[in-house]
Amino acid sequence: MEPIHLLFMAVLPAVILIVIMVYLDRYDRESARFMFQFFFLGAFSVLPVLGGETILSLINPFQDSPLKLAYIAFVVAGFTEEWMKRRFLLRGLWNAKVFDQRLDGIVFSVLVALGFATVENISYVFFQYAQEPLVALYRGVLSVPAHMLFAIAMGYEVSLAKFSPTPSDQKRHLRKSLWVPVLLHGLFDFILMAERWGLMIFFFPFLLYLWISNVKKLNSFYKDAKRIHFEQENGSDEEEI
Repeated sequence: MEPIHLLFMAVLPAVILIVIMVYLDRYDRESARFMFQFFFLGAFSVLPVLGGETILSLINPFQDSPLKLAYIAFVVAGFTEEWMKRRFLLRGLWNAKVFDQRLDGIVFSVLVALGFATVENISYVFFQYAQEPLVALYRGVLSVPAHMLFAIAMGYEVSLAKFSPTPSDQKRHLRKSLWVPVLLHGLFDFILMAERWGLMIFFFPFLLYLWISNVKKLNSFYKDAKRIHFEQENGSDEEEI
C-alpha cells in the first residue's frame, strides 16, 4: 500500500472523532488555536510515555510470573499513558479561563488523548505494520476510539473535581480521574494481549460497557452545556446525542 494511503488510514479515525467532539462543543466553543494546543500536547506526550514505559518494562518484577502480562497492561501501558495524558490535561486546563463548563473537561481530555493516539497509530500503521493494512482497520475501529473513551472517563472526573462543592469531593474526583481510566485501559489491553478465548468472551461486553457508560457521561455534560446556552438565550430545549 502507498505510504500516503497508510498515513491517511492512520490519521482518519482521530480526525473523525475530533470533528464529532468539536460539534458537540458548539454551545461554548473555544478558539481552534486553544483546542489544537491540547491535541499537540497529547501528541508530544508520546515522548515521555515511551521513556516511562521503557523504564518500567526494564524493572518488571514479574518477568517469570503469570503477573507479567497484567503488569504490562495495567502499569506499563495503562498507568504510564493515562498518568501522562492526565498530567498534560491538568497543567493546561485546570486554571484556564475557558474551563467554565463541565463539558470542557471531557472535550479537552479527548483532544489530548487523540493527539497521543494519532502519533501512536502512525507508528503502528505507517512503520511497524506497514505491510499489514488490516492493522490500520483494527486500530481505527478499536484502539483509537478506546483512547477517546478512556479520556471521557478521565475528563468527566476532572470536571466533577473542578466544580466540586468541597475540597474533599475535589480530591476524590481527582483521584478517580486517574485510576478509573487506568483500570479501563489496563483491562482493555490485558484482554487483547492475553489472546485467550476465555477472556475474549468478555471483550465485546466490556467494549459495549465502555461505549454505553461513557456516552452517558458525555451526554449528561452536553445537555448541561446546551441548557446553559439556551438559558442565556432565554430559551430552552433538550437534545440527546
